[in-house]
Amino acid sequence: MAQDTAAEQVAYEPVMGWAKLPPGWSFKEIGGLGVDRRDNLYVFNRGEHPVIVFDRDGNFLRSWGEGVFPRAHAVDMGPDDTIWLTDDADHTVRQCTLEGRVLKTLGTSGQHTAYMSGVPFNRPTDSALSPKGEIYVSDGYGNASVHKFSPDGRLLNSSGGPGTDPGEFNIVHNVACDDAGRVYVNDRENHRVQVFDGDGRYETQFNCLHRPCALFVTRGPDPLICVGELGSSMRVNRAMPNLGARISILDRTGKRVGRIGGAHAGRGPSEFIGPHGLTIDSHGDLYVGEVSWTQWPQMFPDQPLPADLRSLQKFRRVRATG
Repeated sequence: MAQDTAAEQVAYEPVMGWAKLPPGWSFKEIGGLGVDRRDNLYVFNRGEHPVIVFDRDGNFLRSWGEGVFPRAHAVDMGPDDTIWLTDDADHTVRQCTLEGRVLKTLGTSGQHTAYMSGVPFNRPTDSALSPKGEIYVSDGYGNASVHKFSPDGRLLNSSGGPGTDPGEFNIVHNVACDDAGRVYVNDRENHRVQVFDGDGRYETQFNCLHRPCALFVTRGPDPLICVGELGSSMRVNRAMPNLGARISILDRTGKRVGRIGGAHAGRGPSEFIGPHGLTIDSHGDLYVGEVSWTQWPQMFPDQPLPADLRSLQKFRRVRATG
């Protein structure tokens, strides 16, 4: 259903050298990103300091989560100054204060259900809050399901299953809600975003995407759907241009209104290796977190991992036309 546009309506420019990490620190790679109401950025990463917080100017504020999160995967920000962190290796989704105190845990730490059982969780990948405070969890690598929980954490229903038909998934990688209660799901290896109502009924799907691996939906009656796309990891088409390694920006109908990225994966400004986390602040600026360390050997198997491989970029919104 997604269509290309003759002229992009949304454009961004890179902000170089933005984040100021303490000396000797590294993100390694980034699972997810979120911003609070003060436009502080929360970087959920796979380095030694799982949550690193910056102000809007890129100044380091604090870190937390050391020893708690074995593998950062995704972030969702609550309207009540809390942050929801999905850890696929721990099989949990934790609600935390912005200072790191755990308030609620969905799932059992370190324990997973049977592969493709449809029972939460087996390597969950993301979470999203509905306008009513319900919690959706994409589950993810070891399941092919989206689970819906009540605001107090009771499982209400589960939907999905492995496959390629509408409502089925092949790596259900991200979930997001808009203000109307629609649920958007990155069906990564089926190369599409599926859209459901709040009760899990299939509505439509957005195609013309390549391995959608990051997802952010803006607030308001006409949301933007921002999708991070991975490049190919297959030898047969690894060098083919225009396959992922980019950010596509869609309107609520699936029409593309903007795109960032080159013809191939790369390390230059406005190029990407593995976009995995997206968020937009109150100024409309876009932040992109990447799983560069994981993707590099898949994209460039004959090249050593660069010592200065980048995992975080910021983009300033510069134009909105049409």
